[in-house]
Amino acid sequence: MGSLIWTIVIGFVVGLVARALKPGEDKLGILMTSILGIVGAFAASFIGQTMGWYNEGEPAGFIAAVVGAVLLLFVFGMLKKK
Repeated sequence: MGSLIWTIVIGFVVGLVARALKPGEDKLGILMTSILGIVGAFAASFIGQTMGWYNEGEPAGFIAAVVGAVLLLFVFGMLKKK
């Protein structure tokens, strides 16, 4: 249970950093910011494992999670415009 709470907290921090780095206004609440950070970390881990940067089951680092979350924000913004 503690691991899940820790994941949510780190996801929230990653989401906040990603939103601060990406220019423009993103109207996301606390829940969506946390989900953004968590999904960004999973995306960074998946891409890193596919590219051979991480071993199987190895999570992405904080910076990679932020990069993944920023990429998700850009994709979300492009889909939102259409």
